[in-house]
Amino acid sequence: MKNWSAAACALLAAGCLDAIGPDVGPVRSSCTGADSDPSTDIDFERDIRVGIFQTYCDVCHSPAGATPIGLQIGGLDLSTHATLIEGGVHGATSIVVPGDACASILFQKVGPAPPFGGRMPLDRAQLSPAHLQQLVDWIAEGAND
Repeated sequence: MKNWSAAACALLAAGCLDAIGPDVGPVRSSCTGADSDPSTDIDFERDIRVGIFQTYCDVCHSPAGATPIGLQIGGLDLSTHATLIEGGVHGATSIVVPGDACASILFQKVGPAPPFGGRMPLDRAQLSPAHLQQLVDWIAEGAND
């Protein structure tokens, strides 16, 4: 058992683990953000809204959701293109960055290393690789309605 100094214990109690934790560096993402098939357009309503959001996200991020906590706390409403683009508490500038999936919080939150909070969806199956790629493709194509 390690004997901790009074200073180390004070840091732990204050939530300052980084001050004594290992230097492991930032998480590296494998996001390329490239459209996997530029000859095929992704349709927001069919592929994103119905194909992904209704399957994985509507429970928390839709006014009609069974437990719309993501809408209530984060303000993110995925029920329409317009409300998605408004972006909730993170605003319209970063939730979806047209042409750049890697910079889009929407993609980051469903990916393997979200920049804040938990990976979405919480307490449910994660997006399939095919659905993740559709999301990347849609954003790479400009995130159009």
